[in-house]
Amino acid sequence: MPRSRKSQAVTAEDARLFRESIGQVRQIASHETASRKSPPAPNPAQFEADEAAVKDELLNSAIDPAATEIGEELLYLREGHSPQLLKRLRRGSFSVQDEIDLHQMDGRTARVTLDEFLAACKRRGLRCVRVVHGKGLRSGSAGPVLKQMTDRTLRRRDDVLAFASARPAQGGTGATVVLLRSR
Repeated sequence: MPRSRKSQAVTAEDARLFRESIGQVRQIASHETASRKSPPAPNPAQFEADEAAVKDELLNSAIDPAATEIGEELLYLREGHSPQLLKRLRRGSFSVQDEIDLHQMDGRTARVTLDEFLAACKRRGLRCVRVVHGKGLRSGSAGPVLKQMTDRTLRRRDDVLAFASARPAQGGTGATVVLLRSR
């Protein structure tokens, strides 16, 4: 039968029995505990090695990322249209209605895919679309393959009025915003 809380209090008899069972005790003198030294500050060795490697990689890189961003902007305006149209496109005045990503495709596959995408956009009556082609940083000496293919393909199509590299928040020079002819 379980005891109630009140009956669990230590009685004088219980304390006497406890002292008899453990025997003679002696009090230990209190020693101040030695203050523990704080651990040393962590040494970010791997972080420092990674940062040093980045500097070396940038100096030895075949392609200068800064040069790829600057001067590689795609711009096109079909003859007979107002320069204001291209200006509005570059400012982001048109709402992008659809997009396609050509990353990881070879040039031939990307061209067919881009043509099919633009034809579908035309059938759907879309006016402004984005083509994500990348900046071509890993294309080697050939330069940005997909970007160049996108530029050539868009210039040849009659249904393309204008195109420009996207704003930085939309992909920068790694994407192109295309304005299509309305029906």
